[in-house]
Amino acid sequence: MTIKKLIASLALGAAFSLSAAAAYADGIGASLLTQQHPFYIELANAMTAEAKAKNVPLEVSIANQDLNKQLADVEDFIVKGVSVIIISPVDSQGVVAAIAKAEKAGIKVITVDVPAAGVKVTSHIGTDNFTGGIQAGDLMAKEIGDKGNVAIIDYPTVQSVVNRIEGFKKSIAGHPDIKIVAQQTGITRAEALAAAQNMLQANPDITGIFGFGDDAALAAAVAVKAAGLESQVKVIGFDGMEEARKAVDSNPVMVGVIQQFPDQMGKVAVDTAVKVIAGEDVPAEQPIVPGVYTKK
Repeated sequence: MTIKKLIASLALGAAFSLSAAAAYADGIGASLLTQQHPFYIELANAMTAEAKAKNVPLEVSIANQDLNKQLADVEDFIVKGVSVIIISPVDSQGVVAAIAKAEKAGIKVITVDVPAAGVKVTSHIGTDNFTGGIQAGDLMAKEIGDKGNVAIIDYPTVQSVVNRIEGFKKSIAGHPDIKIVAQQTGITRAEALAAAQNMLQANPDITGIFGFGDDAALAAAVAVKAAGLESQVKVIGFDGMEEARKAVDSNPVMVGVIQQFPDQMGKVAVDTAVKVIAGEDVPAEQPIVPGVYTKK
């Protein structure tokens, strides 16, 4: 290659880089925890629709519950020079360094659904999970007659779930004749099924199971049926997706689910990002109060 051609090639590459950066200058990068759950499908769809309505560029990457993938996606957004990154952390602690790096690069960060632990972000939009946990505990107490032994299926590395469990425990603490006798992690539906089976075998007198999410609760309901304990054990979930709501309507074991509103979260997240890009102030916390779905 001649010097003249080399200079031309470098100039073309630089121009391309500048045009690519310009394309993302007022854009949003979103790293979502998964697309294997209806909640996150609805969240992503709402974000995409709102970005289109607001005529703002949005690129969505899916971490598939892999922290390394999420960290790489955030790094990619930083290189592209987006104005705002929206993130639902795979790991509330593990994502902190990536958020700090984005902020250092002048990119504002908004968390949605799952908060980050120990780091300040521009805004967090998510369900008031602690209140939802209290709602779940109150419903459990009502459904089991204010007495009995209950179990919890957990996902301890996600802060939003930690808040749900804390709320549930606070509610149960107000009912002296209810005791939490078991708590096990069950992140996927298969893991939750195994956790529920283990807890039922070890504690055959369990009268209630709280699943941190719909998958956990639906798996627990399967375990209860397999153990022949339909008349004894009540299950309550959290998320409120269609499959869980249908189970509440038709399955006597599933007595209720705390219902989140991912469509609202997605819309508010993009609207907040647009305001940030425009230089407007936004609330640091934007909690969305969940509902309680019980049999029709």
